[in-house]
Order: sequence, then C-alpha cells, then structure tokens
Amino acid sequence: MNKPPVYEIVVSDYDTQWPRIFTELAEVIKATLGELALRIEHVGSTSVPGLAAKPTIDIDVVIESPGLLPEVAEKLAKLGYFHNGDQGIPGREAFRRPDPTVPQDGTGREWFRHNLYVCAKDARELARHTAFRDYLRQHPEVVQEYAALKRQLAQQFTFDIDGYVDGKADFIEGIYRRVIISSY
Repeated sequence: MNKPPVYEIVVSDYDTQWPRIFTELAEVIKATLGELALRIEHVGSTSVPGLAAKPTIDIDVVIESPGLLPEVAEKLAKLGYFHNGDQGIPGREAFRRPDPTVPQDGTGREWFRHNLYVCAKDARELARHTAFRDYLRQHPEVVQEYAALKRQLAQQFTFDIDGYVDGKADFIEGIYRRVIISSY
C-alpha cells in the first residue's frame, strides 16, 4: 500500500453546502454508471449535519456484486478516475482522481475534494460506513464529542494522517459496538 502524500490536516466547521456537492457528484457518477450503481451513499463526516470534518466528501457507490467491479472501473475511468485497489480494506475498492476536473463531465469544472469508493451491497465496510453515519445523525450529543476529538487530533497530528486516523479508532469502534452489526 502506498503511503498517502503529506498534507496539513484541517478540520472545518460543518458546511451546509456539502450535501449539495455530494448530490452533484452523485448525479455525474450515476449518469455514467446507470443501473450498475444500485445507490450512491454520502458517508463520512461530511454526511453528518453539524459535524466538523476534513473538507472531503466520501462517496460509496453500491453495486450488486464484486463481479461487476471491472465494468464499473471501466466506466469510472471514462470520468477520469483510476482504480487504486482496496488499500488494505477488503470489500471497499478505492478510486482516485489525478486532478480536480475529475469527474470529467465535459464542462471543465473543478470539483470539490472527494474520495470515491465502490462496495458490493453486502460488503462489511459499506455496512460500517452507513451504520456509523446513521448513528451520528441520530445522536447530536455524540456528534459534538466526535467533533471535539477530531479537532484535538488535527492539532496534535497536523501533518500525520496515520496518527490522526489512529487517534479516532477507539471512538469509531465504540460506535460500532453500540450499533451492533450482528451479521458481520
């Protein structure tokens, strides 16, 4: 697995534009994938109203089965995304964009920073993403606790994404234990 480039970790206040940006991205992706995409989920911190976040939209494209991945990857390549493997997380295939004009929708538009993943509908990681998001959406007191942790970690690990991510792990796992994804 390639180590991501070093960049400054910035946690921003929630931006009410994030859902709109997600919707615009999802529309372009859905138009290209058609029925291959069962649904497109806004996941991660930007999907939770009121939650401070790194200003990066996380998107999970849900497909019927892993067997469709080659066809999905081929269609996403037409938008300018390249398949970057599962990055050590089984069931979640990452797609990267080489420049801000991806997805290339013919307008030359520069898109907001985002991460694109493809998951089969029964993937454990998809279930974890949506369960975490849904729990936070239903528990605003936990949202504030998580935001405070993220801000503290961003100060502590300003240029260390691994430290930042590792620092959130116990909190996130605690949410997963509360949610109980019994079938996984």
